[in-house]
Amino acid sequence: MDFTMRFLSFYVIQAEDQDSKRFKHYQTLDQEEFEASALKDFLDGELKRIVKRKAEKHPPSEQVPTKIGHFAVEPGYDLDSNPNYNMLHRLRFAGTKEEFNEGCEKLVRTYLDTSAVRGGAFIVASAVPRKYFDDSFVFILKCDFEPKVASIADESALIRKVEMAITTKNMKSIQYPFMPEEGMTEESELKIHQASHARYFEDFLKYVEYGESMPEIMKTQVMSMVQEHVLETFGEHSEERQQFEQDMEIWEASEKREIQERLDTSQVVEAAAQIVEHTPEAQLKMKLGDTEIKGLLSDFGENIHLSKINGRYVAVIEAESILFEKGFSPIEFHKPGDLSQVVNQIIKKSSRE
Repeated sequence: MDFTMRFLSFYVIQAEDQDSKRFKHYQTLDQEEFEASALKDFLDGELKRIVKRKAEKHPPSEQVPTKIGHFAVEPGYDLDSNPNYNMLHRLRFAGTKEEFNEGCEKLVRTYLDTSAVRGGAFIVASAVPRKYFDDSFVFILKCDFEPKVASIADESALIRKVEMAITTKNMKSIQYPFMPEEGMTEESELKIHQASHARYFEDFLKYVEYGESMPEIMKTQVMSMVQEHVLETFGEHSEERQQFEQDMEIWEASEKREIQERLDTSQVVEAAAQIVEHTPEAQLKMKLGDTEIKGLLSDFGENIHLSKINGRYVAVIEAESILFEKGFSPIEFHKPGDLSQVVNQIIKKSSRE
């Protein structure tokens, strides 16, 4: 998707430390001025890449670089009750360079109030896609300064140091409004991208919220299911319930969690079905000894089964085919025997041990 630039403001931020932060406005360009500037080559294709970058409302982890945010609004109130929405909306529909530049300066000042700001180029653009839309999009771009950058000089000096080099590599960006697919926009949502783990680029929009990650959603649903089981099984003030709740606190805080053996297969399948209904692609990951098993949560109880034989855990996985990737092993030529034979072998082995 190609864009026509309406306005673009270019700022440089100097931030030696948190007590010394300032910005300088270099220029605001209209469409004709942008087409003739070096910024056109620098940003060539960048807006297209930002729009095409995929993001999910409920990402697979907390640390994904690209997120979808939504403007926080109290029930019964419209979007214009959100200060961040108003700030971006004014930029999006600015009719003159002066009006656009005024809105950009407020945005930059807001950004400087954010903790952990780094120096670099701060670019605010208003651009209209060449198809589908008449209204513009707002893009906020931040390029950090690259340290120790040199360029080729003349024969005597060989190289010269460049004091304030910037690059689009690892560039942070905000796109408003969010475009779920070509031809569609979500006025209440924006897309933010930040390659580093530092959260400060999203922090300066204080009234934008982000959807919970899938692990957090699943954790909440599992805890709700377990609490319901506790209420049904133990008395409200019983020692068993108090001990169970203490165990759950330890379980929740642990990175590596052992199987709890609290619910039977039908209860787990029922709970898993509730999660799968909300998230069909929910993943199942577990480790039996040194063997990792990955699959879909929906497969548990259907194609993935857990059992115990003489105190040892056994996983049974059903499938129509078996595929091998990377490297070679004699197992690829194995002719599997009957399951009952394997079970008998396990029973004999555990009996001997």
